[in-house]
Amino acid sequence: MEITLSDFALPSDVLLWKAILLAVISLLTGILGGFVGLALGTIRLPALLLLGVPSTIAGGTNIMISSLSALSGSIAHWRERRVDKRIVMVMGIPAFIGAFAGGFLSEIMPRQLLLFLAGIFVLWQGIEFIIIYYSKARAGRQASSLFGVGLEGSNGTFTPGRISLESGIGLAIGLLGGAVGLILGSIRLPALIRILKIDPRIAAGSNLFIGFFMGALGWVGHATKGNVDYPLLVIMGATALIGSWFGAKLTGKVNLNALILTMGFVLVIVGLLLAYRGIIP
Repeated sequence: MEITLSDFALPSDVLLWKAILLAVISLLTGILGGFVGLALGTIRLPALLLLGVPSTIAGGTNIMISSLSALSGSIAHWRERRVDKRIVMVMGIPAFIGAFAGGFLSEIMPRQLLLFLAGIFVLWQGIEFIIIYYSKARAGRQASSLFGVGLEGSNGTFTPGRISLESGIGLAIGLLGGAVGLILGSIRLPALIRILKIDPRIAAGSNLFIGFFMGALGWVGHATKGNVDYPLLVIMGATALIGSWFGAKLTGKVNLNALILTMGFVLVIVGLLLAYRGIIP
């Protein structure tokens, strides 16, 4: 007889060994995320899906875990004055609105579509990591700062056209992320830097701040429909916070180049697998 979390009077049918494995994955993902300054829900979500958690519940659980992962980093960046209120207004508010609406749309969207979209986002993250490795590791630079070269100290370029484009991207990312169960910081961050021409450190701090609130608002829609596994949320959320804190402490002390390349290839494979499952049931 296999033991489930419900045997411990917890409201979850997830097998105990799967819960332990997911906790370890969340911890390791938190460490990597702490290194690079991203929540990396794109790693936790496919783990949930591949271990048999229904897509709607996986999305609702994962988006809040990602939000919690971004919390500690957000606080640190806020204290160091690396959160730009202009970015929060321009990209954050549209992302909040989109994520809130997307959370309610998750149950309406077909399961296969959710799997396909999750696969595409995971694939994107993997390709991004591989590009980062070849562009920075070969140049002999550490990969602790993922995006943006030559913009240190920049206050940004906030023209009407750039603001409109950034707001539109924020709304779209929020809507899709809220529905799928991802805060998509790895897509939002390079968009901030490349469009608004802002200092990468300010962009990273603002991005994490946006990610925390976006995840929390996206989670509301999932929670009101009962699409959250709360025991898994607590277990994976706690290990994610511990990992994120530990990873942040090690930033600059460990060479991440080989690790990022490995994770890039792993994510590409997982992304392709999820997208395939989304196309062919």
